Formats: sequence, structure tokens, C-alpha cells
Amino acid sequence: MPKRTASTFARDDLPASAAGATGAPHHDIPSREPPGETRELAHRPGRQSEGLTGVVGRLRVAQAEQTIPLGQRHESLAECQVDAAPPAEGERLSKVTLVINGRQRQLQVEPRWSLAYVLRERLGLSGTKVGCDRGECGACTVLIDGVPRYACMTLAVELEGKPITTVEGLMRGEELGPTQQAFVEEDAYQCGYCTCGQIMAAEGLLRATPTPSLDEIRKQMSGNLCRCGAYPHIFAAVGRAAELRKGGAS
Repeated sequence: MPKRTASTFARDDLPASAAGATGAPHHDIPSREPPGETRELAHRPGRQSEGLTGVVGRLRVAQAEQTIPLGQRHESLAECQVDAAPPAEGERLSKVTLVINGRQRQLQVEPRWSLAYVLRERLGLSGTKVGCDRGECGACTVLIDGVPRYACMTLAVELEGKPITTVEGLMRGEELGPTQQAFVEEDAYQCGYCTCGQIMAAEGLLRATPTPSLDEIRKQMSGNLCRCGAYPHIFAAVGRAAELRKGGAS
């Protein structure tokens, strides 16, 4: 068998036309793209500039995150977002005014957009996480009229004028709010992905029941899943948050 060199292997990866021109062997592997589709897309006018727009948008957001104080970051990021994709064919945009963390936001939204999508992709409020996207895990929990609700199951157009509170809205300037601080003190997280939703569920519970019992905490927090199993620390954090909200000793 003839010895195969590095250059031989390199030539094997060439397209059939190029391999035939050099006389090197090639494998007849069918393309995953429809015939002619790859070449056509690569030379389609404007395609390269679209990709560049996305890269520039991400760079602008990254720069904003480094230069904007934490307490103001969620308000300023919205100004750095690149416009979302145009509405799907047949869809019409609806004008809606959302009251988010005490600030009015006027937006053009599609009727099908969830609150989670609008918060994250249109306003840059990335503290609202998307886990299951079907109302099962609670990672996207926010407060609407002070009541915990899943943002992934709530349409943005339903919330005209209703007060919405996200985890960013619990901060006091550059300082963590009592519920956020309690989760830090009690180490109530592991991977941290569900933590924002857990904090919002706890905040909603404590606004309705300032001094909950352990059974009440377990029941009211049952709609938020922690795949790491940090429930004992989460329950302790809710109890600690109740103390902090009353000005309890540290």
C-alpha cells in the first residue's frame, strides 16, 4: 500500500472538482445541502452584512456590560440591542406600554411574543431565565401585580399598564435587595440557573405572607424546580429574607 502523507489527507477533503484537477483521490460523500444551495447562499447579496450586524450588536452589548454600573445596567442595555427579526409573514405588530420595574416601556410587539422573550431579547433584562419554556420549571418567574407568574407562559400584549417586577428591579441602587441578600447568605444555589426565578417566587410569597411557616414556604416554592437539589438552602433563604425584610439582626 502506498504511503499516505499529510498532503494526501489534505487533498482528500477537497471538492470533487478540485480533487480531480490535482489528480488526488477523493471520497464520494453526498453533500448535506441541496445541490447548488451552498454556493448560492454564500454569494447572495447582503448576507455577509447581516452576519456582521449581529456581531456588532453583541460587541455593543458586551461593551455596555463592562462600562455601565450594575444598578443601571438593565436600563441601558435596551438601548444597545439590535432590532429583532422582522415579524413573521402575516403577523402585525401591536403597540403596548409595559410598566417594568417602575419604568414605562413603549414597545411594538407581535401578539405571539411571550413576556420572557420581550424582557430578554427586546429589553436586555436577562435575569429572567428561560428553562423549559412551557410553564413547568419556574426559572422565568416574575411578579405581575405583585403575584408570581411564569413569563414564558404570559403574552406581552396581555400586560398593558400592569406593574411587572423582574429580579433586576429588586436591587436598591448598587445593593442587593433583602431577598437577594438572603440567598447569598444561605448559599441557596449551586449552578445558579434557577436562582432568579426562586428569588422572585420567594419575593412574591413574602409580599403576601411576611412571616411564613416552613410548610407555607415549601408549598409556595413548589412551583420552582432546582435540578441541583438545593431546596434546604432555598427554604432557609426564604426564612432569612423574612427576617431581613423586617430589619432582623444579621
